[in-house]
Amino acid sequence: MLRRHYFLAFALGVVLLMLAAGGFKFLSDRRPAQDGPPGASGAAAGAAPGRAARGGPRGDVPQVALVSPTTRTFTDRLELLGVAKGRQSVTLSAATTQLVSRVLFTPGQTVAKGQVLVELKTNEQDAALAQARAREIQARRAYERWRTLGQQGFASVAAVDQYEAAWKTAVADVGAAEARLGDRVIRAPFAGVVGLSDIAPGAVINPGAAIVTLDDLSAVRVDFQIPDRFLASVKEGQALTARVDAWPDAVFNGRIIRLDTRIDERTRALTARSEFASRDGRLRPGMMLRVGVSQGARSALALPESAVAVQGEGASVFVVVEEAGRMTVQQKPVVAGLRQDGWVEVLQGVTVTDRVVADGLNRIQSGQPVRPAGAPPSQDGQGGGAAPRRAG
Repeated sequence: MLRRHYFLAFALGVVLLMLAAGGFKFLSDRRPAQDGPPGASGAAAGAAPGRAARGGPRGDVPQVALVSPTTRTFTDRLELLGVAKGRQSVTLSAATTQLVSRVLFTPGQTVAKGQVLVELKTNEQDAALAQARAREIQARRAYERWRTLGQQGFASVAAVDQYEAAWKTAVADVGAAEARLGDRVIRAPFAGVVGLSDIAPGAVINPGAAIVTLDDLSAVRVDFQIPDRFLASVKEGQALTARVDAWPDAVFNGRIIRLDTRIDERTRALTARSEFASRDGRLRPGMMLRVGVSQGARSALALPESAVAVQGEGASVFVVVEEAGRMTVQQKPVVAGLRQDGWVEVLQGVTVTDRVVADGLNRIQSGQPVRPAGAPPSQDGQGGGAAPRRAG
């Protein structure tokens, strides 16, 4: 029994020694932070707020580029969509069923008006034309003999008229044979560029089957729909601009060449036909164009797009405020208008005397100290009041 109590006492003593050692180690670890030099704790505590106020891990004040609002001209423009077509475009086809004899063009070739593109087999038509011409010669000679006899009084007027009618019928038969022969020759109806084609000699062409496309690419024609409420701002001869996705930085100039005489009852829109020069070949039939119709111009204050922060339907800028040599930024709501060519029209919220942060708006916040870009920091970390650059 005594041994049992002695073992329990020994175990309890070991546990108490372990607890004492752990407490001593814990107190030893905390003593340097508490017993350090005077004011060390306060300096460490004040370091974090100082860095936060300075705007950087080393207390640096961020540099910002400044810009002042400037007056620019903005154009009210109605943007509409249209599909480009050649000045003249056609898909050539045959008027009869026949074998292809010769193909006289290559895809992409520029052809002249009236140039022969395809010839069909004409053996039967050549024979028919020769036969018609022979009958015409025979009928003409017979008519001339009977006309001479009639002039001498040896033939009646009725007989002479009969032979004259037979001769004129033969002349008409020659014309019909020549027309049938002409149907076997496919010519370019206007000057232009032929497209791709799979037609080859020996192929059978059926009436209405596509042979090749022909486009006049010296200019492109664009039809677009104008809502009737904007009809007062358009007229024939008016200058237009257009853009395409293939060349986003290019602006194509054109004009309205014709306005339709009727407004579509379903869409309440009027079709306008415009023409754009395309001598460099960048505009092609079938392209989708964004046509801009000018509705007037006006002058207004403007800022670069990078200086205006947009959140939802609202917009704001960061305006520099300087008090007692301390320069800070304050976020200020503005009313934005049109956006054109990298500029934003500012209707309300700023004046020409304001200094606005030009870019990097995601790196600053309202009330934060800043210094102009390029200005040396002062003794308190603030920059000098360098003058802002003028926009534009």
